[in-house]
Amino acid sequence: MLLNLVGKSTHNSLFLQLCLSLSERRWHYGFQVVLLHQILRVVKVYQSLEEFSRLSKAIVTIGTFDGVHVGHQRILSRLKEISMQEQGETVVLTFFPHPRMVLQPDDSQLQLITTMQERELLLGNAGIDHLIIQPFSKDFSRITAAEFIRDLLVKKIGLHTLVIGYDHHFGRNREGSFRELEELAPIYGYTLEEIPGQVVNEVAVSSTKIRHALEQGDVHTANLLLGHDFTITGTVIEGDKIGRTIGFPTANLAVAERYKLIPRDGIYATMVQIESRFYKGMLYIGHRPVVNGTKRNIEVNIFDFDGDLYGQSISLHLKAYLREDKKISTLEELKVLLESDKQNATKILSCR
Repeated sequence: MLLNLVGKSTHNSLFLQLCLSLSERRWHYGFQVVLLHQILRVVKVYQSLEEFSRLSKAIVTIGTFDGVHVGHQRILSRLKEISMQEQGETVVLTFFPHPRMVLQPDDSQLQLITTMQERELLLGNAGIDHLIIQPFSKDFSRITAAEFIRDLLVKKIGLHTLVIGYDHHFGRNREGSFRELEELAPIYGYTLEEIPGQVVNEVAVSSTKIRHALEQGDVHTANLLLGHDFTITGTVIEGDKIGRTIGFPTANLAVAERYKLIPRDGIYATMVQIESRFYKGMLYIGHRPVVNGTKRNIEVNIFDFDGDLYGQSISLHLKAYLREDKKISTLEELKVLLESDKQNATKILSCR
Protein backbone atom coordinates (compact mmCIF):
# COMPACT_ATOMS: atom_id res chain seq x y z
CA MET A 1 0.00 0.00 0.00
CA LEU A 2 1.08 3.55 -0.71
CA LEU A 3 0.02 6.24 1.71
CA ASN A 4 0.18 9.78 0.41
CA LEU A 5 0.02 12.28 3.26
CA VAL A 6 -0.86 15.81 2.31
CA GLY A 7 0.05 17.87 5.37
CA LYS A 8 -0.61 21.47 6.30
CA SER A 9 2.71 23.12 7.11
CA THR A 10 1.21 25.07 10.01
CA HIS A 11 0.64 21.85 11.96
CA ASN A 12 3.49 20.23 13.82
CA SER A 13 1.75 17.04 14.91
CA LEU A 14 0.88 14.20 12.57
CA PHE A 15 -1.87 11.71 13.27
CA LEU A 16 -2.32 8.90 10.77
CA GLN A 17 -5.22 6.55 10.23
CA LEU A 18 -4.65 3.58 7.96
CA CYS A 19 -6.73 3.76 4.81
CA LEU A 20 -8.89 0.83 3.85
CA SER A 21 -9.26 1.21 0.09
CA LEU A 22 -7.69 2.63 -3.05
CA SER A 23 -9.19 6.09 -2.75
CA GLU A 24 -9.95 6.73 0.91
CA ARG A 25 -8.93 10.15 2.09
CA ARG A 26 -9.70 11.84 5.42
CA TRP A 27 -8.47 14.83 7.38
CA HIS A 28 -6.77 14.31 10.75
CA TYR A 29 -5.10 17.22 12.53
CA GLY A 30 -4.66 19.08 9.24
CA PHE A 31 -3.22 16.16 7.27
CA GLN A 32 -4.90 14.51 4.36
CA VAL A 33 -4.48 10.75 4.12
CA VAL A 34 -4.70 9.29 0.61
CA LEU A 35 -4.10 5.64 -0.26
CA LEU A 36 -2.29 5.18 -3.58
CA HIS A 37 0.09 2.29 -4.28
CA GLN A 38 3.14 1.14 -2.31
CA ILE A 39 5.38 3.92 -0.98
CA LEU A 40 5.02 6.25 2.00
CA ARG A 41 5.31 9.91 0.96
CA VAL A 42 4.62 13.15 2.78
CA VAL A 43 3.49 16.05 0.61
CA LYS A 44 3.72 19.34 2.47
CA VAL A 45 1.05 21.91 1.62
CA TYR A 46 1.53 25.63 2.20
CA GLN A 47 -1.29 28.16 1.98
CA SER A 48 1.05 30.95 0.86
CA LEU A 49 4.66 31.64 -0.05
CA GLU A 50 5.07 33.26 3.36
CA GLU A 51 4.73 29.85 5.01
CA PHE A 52 7.44 28.33 2.84
CA SER A 53 11.09 28.06 3.91
CA ARG A 54 13.75 28.34 1.22
CA LEU A 55 15.21 25.07 -0.08
CA SER A 56 18.82 24.46 -1.06
CA LYS A 57 17.85 22.77 -4.34
CA ALA A 58 14.25 23.36 -5.46
CA ILE A 59 13.01 21.73 -8.66
CA VAL A 60 10.02 23.93 -9.48
CA THR A 61 7.03 24.23 -11.76
CA ILE A 62 4.35 26.92 -11.74
CA GLY A 63 0.80 27.21 -13.08
CA THR A 64 -2.91 26.98 -12.33
CA PHE A 65 -3.07 23.24 -13.27
CA ASP A 66 -6.83 23.17 -13.79
CA GLY A 67 -7.81 19.52 -14.21
CA VAL A 68 -4.25 18.25 -13.63
CA HIS A 69 -4.52 16.68 -17.09
CA VAL A 70 -2.01 14.51 -18.96
CA GLY A 71 -0.03 17.55 -20.06
CA HIS A 72 0.33 18.66 -16.46
CA GLN A 73 1.17 15.10 -15.45
CA ARG A 74 4.03 15.04 -17.97
CA ILE A 75 5.47 18.18 -16.36
CA LEU A 76 5.13 16.67 -12.88
CA SER A 77 6.76 13.44 -14.03
CA ARG A 78 9.72 15.34 -15.46
CA LEU A 79 9.95 17.38 -12.27
CA LYS A 80 10.38 14.18 -10.27
CA GLU A 81 12.93 12.77 -12.72
CA ILE A 82 15.12 15.85 -12.38
CA SER A 83 14.70 15.84 -8.60
CA MET A 84 16.04 12.29 -8.42
CA GLN A 85 18.98 13.14 -10.69
CA GLU A 86 19.89 16.30 -8.79
CA GLN A 87 18.91 15.03 -5.32
CA GLY A 88 16.61 18.02 -4.94
CA GLU A 89 13.04 18.55 -3.78
CA THR A 90 10.04 19.08 -6.05
CA VAL A 91 7.92 22.20 -5.63
CA VAL A 92 4.62 23.06 -7.34
CA LEU A 93 3.55 26.70 -7.10
CA THR A 94 -0.11 27.21 -7.95
CA PHE A 95 -2.62 29.97 -7.37
CA PHE A 96 -6.08 30.45 -5.90
CA PRO A 97 -8.41 32.08 -6.70
CA HIS A 98 -7.90 31.62 -10.42
CA PRO A 99 -6.39 34.86 -11.82
CA ARG A 100 -9.47 35.51 -13.99
CA MET A 101 -11.69 35.49 -10.90
CA VAL A 102 -9.65 38.38 -9.50
CA LEU A 103 -8.84 40.35 -12.64
CA GLN A 104 -12.24 39.86 -14.31
CA PRO A 105 -14.67 39.51 -11.37
CA ASP A 106 -17.71 40.23 -13.53
CA ASP A 107 -16.89 37.38 -15.91
CA SER A 108 -19.42 34.70 -14.99
CA GLN A 109 -18.33 32.47 -17.88
CA LEU A 110 -15.28 31.02 -16.14
CA GLN A 111 -15.83 27.42 -15.10
CA LEU A 112 -13.06 25.20 -13.82
CA ILE A 113 -12.60 21.46 -14.22
CA THR A 114 -11.39 21.06 -10.64
CA THR A 115 -12.10 22.84 -7.39
CA MET A 116 -9.08 23.86 -5.34
CA GLN A 117 -9.60 20.86 -3.05
CA GLU A 118 -9.75 18.48 -6.02
CA ARG A 119 -6.66 20.09 -7.54
CA GLU A 120 -4.81 19.77 -4.24
CA LEU A 121 -5.61 16.06 -4.08
CA LEU A 122 -4.53 15.41 -7.66
CA LEU A 123 -1.28 17.35 -7.29
CA GLY A 124 -0.57 15.66 -3.97
CA ASN A 125 -1.27 12.25 -5.49
CA ALA A 126 1.34 12.98 -8.17
CA GLY A 127 4.06 12.38 -5.59
CA ILE A 128 5.55 15.87 -5.26
CA ASP A 129 7.35 17.08 -2.13
CA HIS A 130 5.94 20.59 -1.68
CA LEU A 131 2.71 22.24 -2.84
CA ILE A 132 2.40 26.02 -2.43
CA ILE A 133 -1.08 27.48 -2.92
CA GLN A 134 -0.43 31.20 -3.28
CA PRO A 135 -3.44 33.50 -2.79
CA PHE A 136 -3.90 35.48 -5.99
CA SER A 137 -4.83 39.13 -5.57
CA LYS A 138 -4.67 42.35 -7.57
CA ASP A 139 -1.53 43.34 -5.66
CA PHE A 140 0.09 39.99 -6.49
CA SER A 141 -0.88 40.44 -10.16
CA ARG A 142 1.21 43.64 -10.31
CA ILE A 143 4.48 41.79 -9.67
CA THR A 144 6.63 42.05 -12.80
CA ALA A 145 8.07 38.96 -14.46
CA ALA A 146 11.60 39.93 -13.40
CA GLU A 147 10.50 40.45 -9.78
CA PHE A 148 8.63 37.16 -9.84
CA ILE A 149 11.75 35.28 -10.91
CA ARG A 150 14.21 37.09 -8.62
CA ASP A 151 12.16 37.60 -5.45
CA LEU A 152 9.81 34.60 -5.44
CA LEU A 153 11.40 31.78 -7.41
CA VAL A 154 15.07 32.41 -6.64
CA LYS A 155 15.18 34.17 -3.27
CA LYS A 156 12.07 32.73 -1.61
CA ILE A 157 11.85 29.19 -3.00
CA GLY A 158 15.52 28.51 -3.79
CA LEU A 159 15.13 27.75 -7.48
CA HIS A 160 17.61 25.27 -8.94
CA THR A 161 15.64 24.01 -11.97
CA LEU A 162 12.41 25.35 -13.46
CA VAL A 163 10.21 23.09 -15.60
CA ILE A 164 7.36 24.80 -17.45
CA GLY A 165 4.80 23.84 -20.05
CA TYR A 166 4.64 24.99 -23.63
CA ASP A 167 3.72 28.68 -24.15
CA HIS A 168 3.70 29.47 -20.42
CA HIS A 169 3.31 33.13 -19.38
CA PHE A 170 3.50 34.75 -15.97
CA GLY A 171 3.95 38.05 -14.14
CA ARG A 172 2.20 41.39 -14.63
CA ASN A 173 -0.03 41.33 -17.72
CA ARG A 174 1.42 37.85 -18.49
CA GLU A 175 4.57 39.60 -19.70
CA GLY A 176 6.94 36.82 -18.64
CA SER A 177 7.74 34.06 -21.12
CA PHE A 178 10.24 31.28 -21.77
CA ARG A 179 12.50 33.81 -23.48
CA GLU A 180 12.75 36.00 -20.37
CA LEU A 181 13.33 32.97 -18.16
CA GLU A 182 16.09 31.90 -20.54
CA GLU A 183 17.76 35.32 -20.45
CA LEU A 184 17.77 35.48 -16.64
CA ALA A 185 18.90 31.87 -16.09
CA PRO A 186 22.68 32.57 -16.23
CA ILE A 187 22.27 35.64 -14.01
CA TYR A 188 20.50 33.77 -11.21
CA GLY A 189 22.12 30.39 -11.78
CA TYR A 190 19.13 28.17 -12.48
CA THR A 191 18.50 25.71 -15.29
CA LEU A 192 15.37 25.79 -17.42
CA GLU A 193 13.36 23.18 -19.28
CA GLU A 194 10.24 23.57 -21.40
CA ILE A 195 7.92 20.59 -21.87
CA PRO A 196 6.25 20.49 -25.30
CA GLY A 197 2.48 20.27 -25.60
CA GLN A 198 1.09 16.77 -25.18
CA VAL A 199 -1.05 15.02 -27.80
CA VAL A 200 -3.55 12.20 -27.16
CA ASN A 201 -5.16 10.48 -30.15
CA GLU A 202 -4.00 13.36 -32.36
CA VAL A 203 -5.69 15.92 -30.07
CA ALA A 204 -3.53 18.55 -28.36
CA VAL A 205 -4.25 18.42 -24.63
CA SER A 206 -5.48 21.58 -22.93
CA SER A 207 -7.85 22.51 -20.11
CA THR A 208 -9.92 24.46 -22.66
CA LYS A 209 -10.46 21.36 -24.82
CA ILE A 210 -11.45 19.33 -21.76
CA ARG A 211 -13.94 21.97 -20.64
CA HIS A 212 -15.45 22.02 -24.13
CA ALA A 213 -15.76 18.21 -24.17
CA LEU A 214 -17.58 18.24 -20.82
CA GLU A 215 -19.91 21.00 -21.98
CA GLN A 216 -20.83 18.68 -24.87
CA GLY A 217 -21.27 15.68 -22.58
CA ASP A 218 -18.24 13.98 -24.14
CA VAL A 219 -16.98 12.30 -20.97
CA HIS A 220 -14.91 9.79 -22.94
CA THR A 221 -12.74 12.48 -24.53
CA ALA A 222 -12.55 14.51 -21.32
CA ASN A 223 -11.36 11.54 -19.27
CA LEU A 224 -8.89 10.55 -21.99
CA LEU A 225 -7.29 14.01 -21.97
CA LEU A 226 -7.44 14.25 -18.18
CA GLY A 227 -5.82 10.88 -17.62
CA HIS A 228 -8.34 10.30 -14.81
CA ASP A 229 -12.10 10.49 -14.29
CA PHE A 230 -13.83 13.84 -14.22
CA THR A 231 -15.27 14.13 -10.72
CA ILE A 232 -18.06 16.09 -9.04
CA THR A 233 -17.96 16.31 -5.26
CA GLY A 234 -20.85 17.71 -3.25
CA THR A 235 -22.91 17.50 -0.09
CA VAL A 236 -26.11 15.44 -0.07
CA ILE A 237 -29.13 17.64 0.59
CA GLU A 238 -32.81 16.90 0.96
CA GLY A 239 -34.86 16.76 -2.24
CA ASP A 240 -38.56 16.34 -2.91
CA LYS A 241 -38.29 12.52 -2.87
CA ILE A 242 -40.13 12.00 -6.18
CA GLY A 243 -37.60 9.37 -7.33
CA ARG A 244 -38.36 6.99 -4.50
CA THR A 245 -42.06 6.91 -5.46
CA ILE A 246 -41.11 5.16 -8.73
CA GLY A 247 -38.36 2.95 -7.30
CA PHE A 248 -35.40 5.20 -8.13
CA PRO A 249 -34.42 7.14 -4.99
CA THR A 250 -31.74 9.74 -5.60
CA ALA A 251 -29.17 11.63 -3.56
CA ASN A 252 -29.38 15.32 -4.43
CA LEU A 253 -26.02 17.09 -4.48
CA ALA A 254 -25.17 20.68 -3.61
CA VAL A 255 -21.82 21.81 -5.05
CA ALA A 256 -20.53 24.69 -2.95
CA GLU A 257 -18.04 26.05 -5.47
CA ARG A 258 -19.97 28.17 -7.97
CA TYR A 259 -17.06 28.08 -10.43
CA LYS A 260 -17.06 24.27 -10.69
CA LEU A 261 -17.88 23.13 -14.23
CA ILE A 262 -21.03 21.00 -14.35
CA PRO A 263 -21.29 19.02 -17.61
CA ARG A 264 -24.08 19.04 -20.14
CA ASP A 265 -27.57 18.11 -18.95
CA GLY A 266 -28.44 14.44 -19.28
CA ILE A 267 -27.89 10.99 -17.80
CA TYR A 268 -24.42 9.64 -17.01
CA ALA A 269 -23.04 6.29 -15.89
CA THR A 270 -20.98 7.01 -12.79
CA MET A 271 -19.12 5.42 -9.91
CA VAL A 272 -20.20 6.87 -6.59
CA GLN A 273 -17.63 7.19 -3.84
CA ILE A 274 -19.01 7.21 -0.29
CA GLU A 275 -16.08 7.44 2.12
CA SER A 276 -13.93 4.42 1.22
CA ARG A 277 -16.47 2.47 -0.82
CA PHE A 278 -17.53 2.68 -4.46
CA TYR A 279 -20.97 1.93 -5.90
CA LYS A 280 -22.32 1.90 -9.42
CA GLY A 281 -24.91 4.51 -10.22
CA MET A 282 -26.49 6.82 -12.75
CA LEU A 283 -26.32 10.58 -12.52
CA TYR A 284 -28.96 13.04 -13.65
CA ILE A 285 -28.13 16.67 -14.43
CA GLY A 286 -31.01 18.87 -15.53
CA HIS A 287 -34.18 20.79 -14.72
CA ARG A 288 -36.51 17.78 -14.34
CA PRO A 289 -39.04 18.66 -17.06
CA VAL A 290 -41.36 15.82 -15.98
CA VAL A 291 -42.30 17.87 -12.88
CA ASN A 292 -41.83 21.26 -14.60
CA GLY A 293 -38.71 21.99 -12.62
CA THR A 294 -37.03 25.39 -12.88
CA LYS A 295 -33.77 24.78 -10.99
CA ARG A 296 -30.84 22.78 -12.35
CA ASN A 297 -30.44 19.62 -10.27
CA ILE A 298 -27.59 17.19 -9.72
CA GLU A 299 -28.89 13.89 -8.40
CA VAL A 300 -27.63 10.33 -8.45
CA ASN A 301 -29.36 6.99 -8.16
CA ILE A 302 -26.94 4.67 -6.34
CA PHE A 303 -27.30 0.99 -7.22
CA ASP A 304 -27.47 -1.56 -4.40
CA PHE A 305 -27.24 1.07 -1.66
CA ASP A 306 -29.59 1.74 1.23
CA GLY A 307 -28.62 4.33 3.80
CA ASP A 308 -28.98 7.90 5.02
CA LEU A 309 -26.52 10.23 3.27
CA TYR A 310 -27.93 13.60 4.25
CA GLY A 311 -25.14 16.02 5.11
CA GLN A 312 -22.41 13.71 3.83
CA SER A 313 -19.90 14.55 1.11
CA ILE A 314 -19.84 12.11 -1.81
CA SER A 315 -17.90 12.08 -5.08
CA LEU A 316 -19.18 11.12 -8.51
CA HIS A 317 -16.63 9.71 -10.97
CA LEU A 318 -18.23 10.13 -14.40
CA LYS A 319 -17.66 7.26 -16.84
CA ALA A 320 -20.01 7.74 -19.80
CA TYR A 321 -22.79 9.93 -21.16
CA LEU A 322 -25.93 7.83 -21.68
CA ARG A 323 -28.49 10.20 -23.16
CA GLU A 324 -29.79 13.77 -23.17
CA ASP A 325 -32.56 14.99 -20.88
CA LYS A 326 -36.05 14.38 -22.23
CA LYS A 327 -39.47 15.92 -21.73
CA ILE A 328 -41.67 13.10 -20.43
CA SER A 329 -45.39 13.35 -19.72
CA THR A 330 -45.81 11.03 -16.74
CA LEU A 331 -43.81 9.51 -13.90
CA GLU A 332 -44.71 6.05 -15.20
CA GLU A 333 -43.02 6.85 -18.52
CA LEU A 334 -40.03 8.14 -16.59
CA LYS A 335 -39.83 4.90 -14.62
CA VAL A 336 -39.68 2.82 -17.83
CA LEU A 337 -36.97 5.06 -19.24
CA LEU A 338 -34.93 4.93 -16.02
CA GLU A 339 -35.08 1.14 -16.00
CA SER A 340 -33.53 1.16 -19.47
CA ASP A 341 -30.93 3.73 -18.34
CA LYS A 342 -29.98 1.54 -15.38
CA GLN A 343 -29.45 -1.48 -17.65
CA ASN A 344 -27.21 0.56 -19.95
CA ALA A 345 -25.26 2.07 -17.05
CA THR A 346 -24.76 -1.35 -15.45
CA LYS A 347 -23.36 -2.79 -18.70
CA ILE A 348 -20.94 0.10 -19.12
CA LEU A 349 -19.78 0.12 -15.51
CA SER A 350 -19.32 -3.65 -15.46
CA CYS A 351 -16.77 -3.34 -18.27
CA ARG A 352 -14.62 -0.76 -16.46
